[in-house]
Amino acid sequence: MADATPSRLGQINATGATDALFLKKFSGEILTRYEHTRKLKPLVRVRTIENGKSAQFPATYRVKARYHTPGSEIVGQKIKHQEITVTLDDLLIADTFVSKIDELRNHYDVRAPYANELGDALALFEDRTIAQCLVKASRGAELFVGDGGGTFIPESLVGGSADFTTSGSDLIAAMNMAKQKMEEGRVPVDTMQVNALLLPAQWYLIANSDKNLNTQYNGGNGASIAHTALKTVSDIVIQKSNAPLFRKNVTLYNASTNATGIVQDSGGLYDTTKVSFEDSLNNDYPTKYQLDLTNTVGVVWVEPAVAYLQLMGLAMDFPWDARRRGTLMLAEMAIGMDALRSKCAVEIRID
Repeated sequence: MADATPSRLGQINATGATDALFLKKFSGEILTRYEHTRKLKPLVRVRTIENGKSAQFPATYRVKARYHTPGSEIVGQKIKHQEITVTLDDLLIADTFVSKIDELRNHYDVRAPYANELGDALALFEDRTIAQCLVKASRGAELFVGDGGGTFIPESLVGGSADFTTSGSDLIAAMNMAKQKMEEGRVPVDTMQVNALLLPAQWYLIANSDKNLNTQYNGGNGASIAHTALKTVSDIVIQKSNAPLFRKNVTLYNASTNATGIVQDSGGLYDTTKVSFEDSLNNDYPTKYQLDLTNTVGVVWVEPAVAYLQLMGLAMDFPWDARRRGTLMLAEMAIGMDALRSKCAVEIRID
């Protein structure tokens, strides 16, 4: 009896790897999941380069209006220029290995869930690092003399009994103050989208606040207790995310001097005796992103606050490893970022 000649659905033109066509599906799934999960990249200043290791993000400073004296020569004013150089980080990857024999023995598909996990991992890391840079910007010095730097809104500024961990009304007041601070610093909040980033705990405090449910504050957008609606506060677009490491010390762990730091030391990858798996960051996490956010509960900003440099966007590779009899599922990016215009970000923090 002769063997059957199967039509392999994953082959291209009936030749080559039997899963070549299937792999594209997982590439698309990673990209879709990444695009769905990430939130912050579209809200900061992005520059894409084709080659190189760094790029400049320029800034200019304003001129003054003045009266002209009849007959005097107009020679022009000097406009001050400044720039921030953003350097690319090392290649950012998320990876897993699927053994052929395990896949054959298994009774359900794992590649699609694994693809989702890879996309989620990169989106989480990207949003988490952008959040670090937003807070870094809020703590930064002025770019031009007299232009003003970053700032913060503490509970004491809202009121003597203000509490950002229990009161949504206090958080609303803080965000209004943050927007006011930027506007007083000549940040064009009327022509740029103003954003706020909060953890779910603070988001729900605001969502259930009487001020949010009051149409006088909410703009009559249909907020209700039944829907727990929250989109904007004073035209500030609220971003809710688990990615930011607010209320944590995002600095290098040291058992004796910094037991609350969540960047891994050399004791082992994802050592859960120190920090949770999701909060762990390898000890090669760049120092420029490391900040103590123990007192941070949120940040308000506009797009120029952070510079995001991209050499290679999300790319996928799924090579078959003949020696190890399995498929390496790999997602990768080449990016870098840093604080840009400090006065464009305001930290909200507990005292």
